[in-house]
Amino acid sequence: MPDVDAVIHLAAAARVRESFVDPLAYYETNVGGTLNLLKALEGQRFLLASTGTVYRPSDAPLTEESVREPTSPYAASKAAAEDLVAWAARSGQVGSTTLRLFNVAGGGDTDTTRVITRAVACAAGTVPGMEVYGDGTAVRDFVHVRDVATAFVVALEACEVGTSSVYNVGCTPASVRDVLDAVAAVTGRAVDVSWKPAVPGEVPSLRADASRLRALGWEPRSSALKEIVRDQWLASAPAPGRGPSR
Repeated sequence: MPDVDAVIHLAAAARVRESFVDPLAYYETNVGGTLNLLKALEGQRFLLASTGTVYRPSDAPLTEESVREPTSPYAASKAAAEDLVAWAARSGQVGSTTLRLFNVAGGGDTDTTRVITRAVACAAGTVPGMEVYGDGTAVRDFVHVRDVATAFVVALEACEVGTSSVYNVGCTPASVRDVLDAVAAVTGRAVDVSWKPAVPGEVPSLRADASRLRALGWEPRSSALKEIVRDQWLASAPAPGRGPSR
C-alpha cells in the first residue's frame, strides 16, 4: 500500500468468553491478520486497537508500565499483536502506536454481550433480560466511542516511523450496579436482572490511568456514565413511546 500514509487497525475477534471455545480462530484473526497487514506496509504509521485486558488485574489504576498478564485467548492474541507491531517499528518498517482500549460504549453498539448495550436493550424491551454474575460490584472503565475516535486522532498525530508507543484509553470507572442504576435513571425503566453465581477468576476491577494520553492533549468530553447510556439509548432507535426520560 505505497500511497497510504497511515493505517488504523480496528479489525479483530473480540469476545472474551468465545475465545476460550475457539482460541485458534482468535490467534488467526488477531495475530495472523495483523501480520498480513504489516507485510503490506513500508514507511507508514500504524495504529493498533488493543485492549485493557492484556494487563494483570489490579485494584489500582493501570498504567502503560503495568505488568501484562493476559487471562484469556482474546487478550493473549492482542498482546501478541502488540509485540508484533512494536518489533516492526523497531526495525524501522513502520511507526507504531498501540491504544489499549477499555470498555468502549455509547454509539449504538449492537453486541448485547457488552454490559451497557445489554442493559439498554433490556430497558428497550428488545432482549428478554440480563444475567449478572456475582454481586454486581465488579468495576470496569468505560469510555465513549466519540472520545475513542478523538484518541486515535491525537495518537496518530504523535506517531512517527521508527518509534513505538502505547497509550491507555479509558475514562469512567463504574460497577455493574452503577450501570444498571444509570440505565434506570436515563430510560425510566428498571432492567430485568437474573443474578448468577460469580464466574471463577472474574476480575473484580479493571481501571485505566490515561495520563500519558492526556499529556498529548486528549480530553474526553462525552464519557460520563449517564451520557454514554443516553447516547446508546438514543442510537438504539427504540419504538415510539420508549424515548429517554428527561
